[in-house]
Parts: sequence; structure tokens; C-alpha cells
Amino acid sequence: MIPVSLPIAHTSPAYAVAELVPITIAVLLYGQRAKTLAWKGRPVPGWRIACFGAGLALILAVGISPVGQLSDELVYMHMVEHLVIGDLAPLLLVLGLTGPILQPLLAMRGFRWLQKLANPLVALPLWAISLYTWHIPPLYQDAFGGAPVHILEHGSFVIFGCLMWMPLLGPLPKPEWFGPSWQLGYTVGVRFISAVLGNVLMWSATVLYPIYAAGEAEHGISPLTDQSTAGAIMMAEGTLVTLGVLAWIFFCAANEGIERQRLLDLAESRGVALDERRVTRAVRAGHGERLEREIVAGRSRPS
Repeated sequence: MIPVSLPIAHTSPAYAVAELVPITIAVLLYGQRAKTLAWKGRPVPGWRIACFGAGLALILAVGISPVGQLSDELVYMHMVEHLVIGDLAPLLLVLGLTGPILQPLLAMRGFRWLQKLANPLVALPLWAISLYTWHIPPLYQDAFGGAPVHILEHGSFVIFGCLMWMPLLGPLPKPEWFGPSWQLGYTVGVRFISAVLGNVLMWSATVLYPIYAAGEAEHGISPLTDQSTAGAIMMAEGTLVTLGVLAWIFFCAANEGIERQRLLDLAESRGVALDERRVTRAVRAGHGERLEREIVAGRSRPS
């Protein structure tokens, strides 16, 4: 059998530090902010804390598990690693965020522009560019062989993965037009973009990443089979996640409709003038309770 010489990407101390330090910082900052909000009587829901923690745990676990080691030897295992850190973990991280959690960051003058990145017309193209750029064979193989490029690649997957999920699942304000039907189209668009890449990997007759030849020989798998399997895994993961996200969209749309009507009925019963568009914006932003308090207090601001 051909011996496999692991590149420095996963074995370098620099890679371990670059993985552990951001996760540690994220845990400390999130934990401190959650504690502060709890003291103020505005606790972060437990399920959101669990989601954020699970997202960070996934990123850490995939790097130290056999998946991380085998990702240096097989394309399809590298695909598993990328799907975890670029799709599943960001989804959980975004679900763990709330407006109050992000408020100190967004209140800083130099970071207010981050809200604009959550616009679906911005987030989706940036994510797609990142996804396809890092799968260009020369860049992909550069990331395989060196820790600095590998760190940049994985950081890009996490950041742009979070950005991609933000318009659907995040707490930042969304465009008024981005209702359930557009969210459905956005989700389908995300999966179409990833499906194109998955199909290229599945059906290409050309070996795109020959640097894996030694590992594929070690594991007794042909390069094209390895590459095709990576594409199939990408397609399967995308299908399952899409079904889950669509179910979430329908669930949230139903709850928003109920909440919106409840607030409108409450305003009418109390004789408070309230614009329906304002109610819709408040409910989508998760500010229904705040609006309810204003209605009960008998005041309403212009929409």
C-alpha cells in the first residue's frame, strides 16, 4: 500500500490554535452577553443557547475526529468536513443568535454596516462566490497542503455560511418584501447553487483533485469514485437540510400569521390605531411582545 503523508494543514500547531482560539472567544463573549441579559430580565431562550453551543461543538468535533484526519486523504471525507463547518454548524450558530445578543456589536459605529450583509440580495451571492471559489482545483489543493490557506478556507465557510442563513433564520431586520414566498425561493436558490457543484463532482469524467491520489490508493478507492461520492454526499445533505428549513419556514409563517392577527385584534379592541405593515414588521423582527405592551399602554407610534 502507498503510505500517506499528511500535509501540515491539519497537523500544524497553527491550525489547532486558529481553530480553538475563535471558538473560545465566541463561547466567552456569548456566555457573558447571555448572563448580562439574564440579569436584566431578558434571558436568552435555552434552546437558542443550545443551538449556538452545538454549532461551535460541531466545528471543533469535526476537526479532531477521524473525519478531520481522513479529510486529508479522501475527497468525500473532506466534503463531509466542509458541509459540517460551512452548512450545518452555521445554521445552528445563526439559530443561537438573537437581536439582544448582537446589539452591542451592531451598536458599535464600525460594525453597523454588518446589517446590510444580511440582505438576501447580498448574502446569497457572497456565499455562492465563496463556495465556488474554494472548490476551484488550484485553490482547493493549496488549502489541502498548507495551514494558512486551510484556515482561511474554513473561516470563509463558517462566516459566509452564517451570512447565507441569516436572512432566513437570523434576528437582523429583513427587507419588507422578503416574506414566506421569497424565503421559499431563497431556500430553493441556495440548494440549486450547491446542487450544481454537487452534480459537477458526481458526473465529471475528469479527476479535479489529483492531490488525493495517495490517500485514495491507500483506501482502495478510485479517484473518480471518491469524487463522485463527495458530490452525492453534498446532494443528500442539501436535500435533508432543505426539507428541514422549509418546514421551519412554514412553521414560522403560520406562527407569524397568528401573532399578527392577535395583535391587530388587541389593538382594535383597545381602540389603538395600528398599521398592519408595522405589525408585520414587528412580528417578523421578534418584537411582538414589545408592540403588545405599547398597545396595552394605549399608545402607538407612526409606522
